[in-house]
Amino acid sequence: MNSRYKNIDKNIEISHTLPGDFYVCELTFKHVLENVFAKSWQLVLHDGFLEENNSVFPFDFMKDVLTEPLFLIKNKKGVKCLSNVCTHRGNILIEKPGVIDKKIVCNYHGRSFDSCGNFSFMPETSGMKNFPSREDDLQEVPSESWRQFVFTSLNPSFSLNELITNLEERVGWMPIEKFIYREDLSKKYIVDANWALYCDNYLEGFHIPFIHKDLNAVLDYKNYDVETFPYSNLQIGYGNENSDCFDLPSSSPDYGKHIAAYYFWLYPNMMFNFYPWGLSVNIVKPISIKKTEVEFKSYVWDESKLNLGAGADIDKVELEDEEIVQRVQKGVGSRFYKHGRFSPKMEKGVHHFHLLINRFMSI
Repeated sequence: MNSRYKNIDKNIEISHTLPGDFYVCELTFKHVLENVFAKSWQLVLHDGFLEENNSVFPFDFMKDVLTEPLFLIKNKKGVKCLSNVCTHRGNILIEKPGVIDKKIVCNYHGRSFDSCGNFSFMPETSGMKNFPSREDDLQEVPSESWRQFVFTSLNPSFSLNELITNLEERVGWMPIEKFIYREDLSKKYIVDANWALYCDNYLEGFHIPFIHKDLNAVLDYKNYDVETFPYSNLQIGYGNENSDCFDLPSSSPDYGKHIAAYYFWLYPNMMFNFYPWGLSVNIVKPISIKKTEVEFKSYVWDESKLNLGAGADIDKVELEDEEIVQRVQKGVGSRFYKHGRFSPKMEKGVHHFHLLINRFMSI
């Protein structure tokens, strides 16, 4: 395998960042969609949407950029992900979430499938030879669950377990499956910048004293730490003496430490941010080369701690991040900007991200 970006080195002390044109080139953006996103896992929903047997949830894998029509269905064997395209003439089968009868029936010509996606019936098939075949079944798409969350992938290059195993080991002591989704605390933001620039910014605490004055006041910046794993990394926000921190059990690997937040990044575009009040899941969704939607989903564990500590004013922190990322988007398009260098102490997370991007873009 040849390196696509030869200046990105495993040794952070000599490595360069992704080049500026990565964030502004339309052709590169198309390669990213196929080489990065189609081969990775994406969070679809939490399983509260699929409570009843035969519950269905239609969705596009990545709306507008990888618009693959899919649907989740809960049957006696669990949750499956299937193609939402009828194998007869391509009609969309499931239009909205709900509960189906015993079969999935196409409203175009009446072809039907069972809850596992197997072809069941079609009118007027007299005279058809070599029918039905496996091609008449709905294509199953890889899907896996972790705690209350359901993920799917079009063509995964690694297992979901490889993605979340370090997350589970670190914060698995929390009752994450019991956290309550709060739509009123969840938001969507549109950022006029490349999706990867948003991730770059998230993956380092270097900018906190300069951009987030209030957040910096509750974190112990000098002890800010980053740990990298095969497909994820963790930034640990240590609290100062006066900030609200986790009451860590003895089973936690961090027992005895003063931790205000766990910032877990999952390749390529998901953030699981754990605070004493609960969890903020951030999903970074590319809309175009210079436009990104960031969806914040809030899952509450302890409502009494919502306005305390590092997780107190997420909206303010987000707007501060957006402002700086949008300025950087303009800068990386300059003919005078080629690439940057990494701070070995403060930008390990960004370096890790760029190594993964380079690896997947080179396949």
